[in-house]
Amino acid sequence: KVKIISGVCAEGTFDAINQAKAAEAAGADGILLMPPHLWLRFGIKPEGALKFVKDVAEAINIKIFIHLYPSNTKSFYPIDLLLEMCKIPNVVAVKMGTRDMPLYERDVRILREKTPETTLLTCHDENVLSTMIQGLDGALIGFSGCVPELITALFKAVQNEDLKEAKKVNEKLFAAAQGIYGIGEPTGEAHARMKEFLVQRKVFTSPLMRPPLMPLDQHEIDVVTKALTDSGVEKVNLV
Repeated sequence: KVKIISGVCAEGTFDAINQAKAAEAAGADGILLMPPHLWLRFGIKPEGALKFVKDVAEAINIKIFIHLYPSNTKSFYPIDLLLEMCKIPNVVAVKMGTRDMPLYERDVRILREKTPETTLLTCHDENVLSTMIQGLDGALIGFSGCVPELITALFKAVQNEDLKEAKKVNEKLFAAAQGIYGIGEPTGEAHARMKEFLVQRKVFTSPLMRPPLMPLDQHEIDVVTKALTDSGVEKVNLV
């Protein structure tokens, strides 16, 4: 059975609870709880952030995955706060999006030592291999929807400590990631390129994005086409 984790992105606790309850009622196995985006501008108060997660957790009976935002944002949860969140009974996983490699590796080690039962998942779409080799339990990334067979193969190779195979898979994965992200992080424009990738793989029928995102120009479409070719994945004809 495939597990369903529903994203919850809300500007306040009440809305987050309503979204979480709706996900539970619809049959989701858990939620991915993102920080309110007002914190991106104004920053967090640790006790407020902890209460936010506790209040949502107490309102539902399904599991919670914490979405850890990049360390260069004001909504990043420092390790001491993250450890407190992991003590909440139905918090079972962290989507690690630190994007600062020394800090990322340190925090992974601390989490493994202090809360070994917590599942750790890389969130680094643009550099999966280098954020998986620390012994993570998997990946929770939008990019995996484009090339699930490569992400799965890479994870298996890392789990088997087969560096040669991991590097071989990563060459194909790198080609796809370059076409979608370049050297940047996930953005609305990257999501538009992901959608075009899925159209060209015959998974989606349309690359249309909601405004204000703009359609890709022909050069961007050609870049995606090359990424698809270089990645070596096949078209699947699901449409």
